[in-house]
Amino acid sequence: MSSSRLIRQRIWDRLKDAAKADTRLHLDFAEVIPDFKGSGEATDRIVAQDAFRNSRLAFVTPDNSMTELRQRMIEAGIPFVMSTYNIRRGFLYLEPDVVPEGAALYASWLDGMEHFARPVSLEDIAALGRFDFAATGASAVTTEGIRFGKGHIYFDLEWGMFTDLGLMEETTPVAAIVHDVQVVDEKIMVSETDIAIDMIATPTRLVHVERQTRRPRGIRWDLISKDRISEIPPLQELARMRGIA
Repeated sequence: MSSSRLIRQRIWDRLKDAAKADTRLHLDFAEVIPDFKGSGEATDRIVAQDAFRNSRLAFVTPDNSMTELRQRMIEAGIPFVMSTYNIRRGFLYLEPDVVPEGAALYASWLDGMEHFARPVSLEDIAALGRFDFAATGASAVTTEGIRFGKGHIYFDLEWGMFTDLGLMEETTPVAAIVHDVQVVDEKIMVSETDIAIDMIATPTRLVHVERQTRRPRGIRWDLISKDRISEIPPLQELARMRGIA
């Protein structure tokens, strides 16, 4: 089995040629999952799927590689929730018809989301109903659908919070949009919190994954430090709901 840490570093070295530099963090892949050349073509492959077209509520990460997908959701009138950077300020909700015509591209950027979307608590999100679809970037993803990010487990935490509340489940379609160099054939040791992906979209192909493992459910509180909980408002909210805090 290959180490996800070693694979991640190897991918980061290759990704430098394809990545689009972040305006704040440049090519610091330990802190940002970048947009990349060909992300539009990769996004086209997801937009063509029934899971996208039939979505009534979606969850999308704030990764730069998700920018065009967020724009497509705005243009299609699909409401969605997005986490803020490192979940430090919780979640944002963008309703349909809030963004004026012609402003979808700006609204899809993180600064635009801050302008048009509204902050929502976990209780607010639960009132919206269950997610029909989720999409995320990744540092790398295996052809068996095992995704790993920057190494900070934020998507794992988001999945854990939403499954704890019954807003996502084993059958919720999850897509990853990545560059071809971020897809690896190697087998890695699956951790207790790894989220398996259903679809992997790259500039050249779409991989439908036959998942071999079940996804985790809920938050593993025993694996999270008090400092991490104190840094992430939705974790604090969920801890209070569950009588942990």
